[in-house]
Amino acid sequence: MSDFRLLHTMLRVLDMDKSVDFYTRLLGMKLLRRNDYEGGRFTLAFVGYGDESDTAVLELTHNWDQKEPYEIGTAYGHIAIGVPDIYATCEKLAAEGVKIPRPPGPMKHGTTVIAFIEDPDGYKVELIEKK
Repeated sequence: MSDFRLLHTMLRVLDMDKSVDFYTRLLGMKLLRRNDYEGGRFTLAFVGYGDESDTAVLELTHNWDQKEPYEIGTAYGHIAIGVPDIYATCEKLAAEGVKIPRPPGPMKHGTTVIAFIEDPDGYKVELIEKK
């Protein structure tokens, strides 16, 4: 089992360009690859902070015929991203119109400073201050 590792997490997105912009421009990930699959009528984009060969990444899947937003299942939790200055990060994201349902502050029953934001599809992203 020591050869096992997490490769990616997949999210279904309604608007690929909007989602790629959110994760790259606003959260600093890189677009690693993007492919259209004409026969299956879908597009896959992989974004992340490092190369797929040694870092887990996000797979964004856009099904071309999907017209309505996806329902986020009750089992889904969130993606977590470490940031150096959570307050400045949230200020910048708020200025871009990003929803911040849980502003930065110490977590309940702890001292770790966290915040929750939402991506364009409503998926929760936890920001954790890492100094």
